[in-house]
Amino acid sequence: MDNRKKALAFGAFDYVTVKTDSEKLSAGGKNTSACFGDIRIEMKDDCGHEDMFLTADTSAVEWVKIRWNREMPKQVRILGDAWERGYGDLEWRGMCGSRFMPWYFLMSAGDRQWGYGVKVRPSSMCYWQVDSRGITLVMDVRSGGEGVWLNGRTLKMAELVSIEMEGSDSFTAAREFCRMMCTDPILPDFPVYGSNNWYYAYGDSSEEEILSDTDYVLKLTEGVDNPPFMVIDDCWQEHHRLNEYNGGPWRCGNSKFPDMKGLADKLIAKGVRPGIWVRLLQNEDEAIPDEWRLPMNGCLDPSHPGALEYIRQDVKRICDWGYTLIKHDFSTYDLFGKWGMEMNPLVTVDGWHFYDRSKTSAEVVKLLYQAIYEAAEPYHTLILGCNTIGHLGAGLMHMNRTGDDTSGITWERTRRMGINSLAFRLPQNGIFFDIDADCVGIAGNIPWKLNRQWADVIAQSGTSLFISVKPGILNGQEMAELREIMKSASRQDCHKVPVDWEYNDCPEIWADDKEEIRYSWFEDGGATLESNQLLYRISIPLS
Repeated sequence: MDNRKKALAFGAFDYVTVKTDSEKLSAGGKNTSACFGDIRIEMKDDCGHEDMFLTADTSAVEWVKIRWNREMPKQVRILGDAWERGYGDLEWRGMCGSRFMPWYFLMSAGDRQWGYGVKVRPSSMCYWQVDSRGITLVMDVRSGGEGVWLNGRTLKMAELVSIEMEGSDSFTAAREFCRMMCTDPILPDFPVYGSNNWYYAYGDSSEEEILSDTDYVLKLTEGVDNPPFMVIDDCWQEHHRLNEYNGGPWRCGNSKFPDMKGLADKLIAKGVRPGIWVRLLQNEDEAIPDEWRLPMNGCLDPSHPGALEYIRQDVKRICDWGYTLIKHDFSTYDLFGKWGMEMNPLVTVDGWHFYDRSKTSAEVVKLLYQAIYEAAEPYHTLILGCNTIGHLGAGLMHMNRTGDDTSGITWERTRRMGINSLAFRLPQNGIFFDIDADCVGIAGNIPWKLNRQWADVIAQSGTSLFISVKPGILNGQEMAELREIMKSASRQDCHKVPVDWEYNDCPEIWADDKEEIRYSWFEDGGATLESNQLLYRISIPLS
């Protein structure tokens, strides 16, 4: 390893707290293990990372909090991650001891950088806090909203990693640290890009419209070697009710989509790759037993073997139809009843548990992702997770939607959700998975000069570009500009990064070693806020 880059050891902790369903237990003193009755916490070194283990016989454990007391540099900028998607709130900030940062955080001071985190696919929901006197790690091991019953099992809660780098910029260091956290990604074999009409149709679509959109995107990509995807979003399922219900069953299409296999065949014949959206955990199928459903909302419970097999069969059916990209959505909300911005800091409310209470929430999420991936893998179908937990999905999904929805109506939403998450999740691209910062919505409501920049920065970043273009909206010059952007997206040979990301939550300067581009993201009237865009930023202390 270069002497300007070194892995750091966390070493013995100074304080440990364990919360069970009935009490909170604490102990101080430098140590790598602690016992509280039938509960044992142990930290073991394992060749470049340190593993945290929990064993419990009869106690129902909710969370474990570890504290390392050490002087931390104050003149730093700090970047944390998010539970699932970003909600326009990803940013470098000064030190704030009450700030919670899921999965990992980075610190930057000039050309000196640090990273602290857990490797991908831990078996607990982990978040960090850092202050001038030390570092805190909380590992939530609940099963839903109640303590997990390990029944004597030893659980590896997380694998801890840390790095210090000198002579590096913060973006390069972030990429290097992501490589430490994920060593086994699954990635697409080709650049993924294409069309998805959600941001002009918003669920009001039909087979005829999808075929028309296909012809349109083929005009925009004429002559490229890599065919685009045509992704059918929420609109096709048999129980679809516009502006009311967007769940299953996923056995067939509705009257506007009479033959889903036949439609996939038509898309292939036209020259595009067929993709499809699905919400696997919400399902009105009356044949599903109540035992397979979550008690709080009736969604499918992946910890039940019957429910998990049902989900596998849904995925296989869609693959059999011929769809080679599956975008599965809403699973984090359906499992935990909260959006990521509401998880402050625990991911769900108290008072309920999964069917299999011997599994932690993180283990249940991984069960779901593993089942989806394994069902699709024989078909070579790509998996795109939306409203998914990226740190639990790396290695189990090819792509991840990194931010909350953009818009075909309101530019401010696209600016906040799309550009922000593209910039601050970009270090994960090609290392955890390929990232998808969401679509460019072109429906006539947003000025082309803004949407053109949004499409261009996605293509320039080398990430997946999806467009939602209402046919007839763009004039000849605008179509020519978008055609060039789509050609670039089909290759993904540009890899510009945000230069000003430490000081701007919507970076304007993007560059590689050949070129620098400056974007202008604000409308003439400046940014706008609406009451329904409230973000939950307050950290609720652990009780």
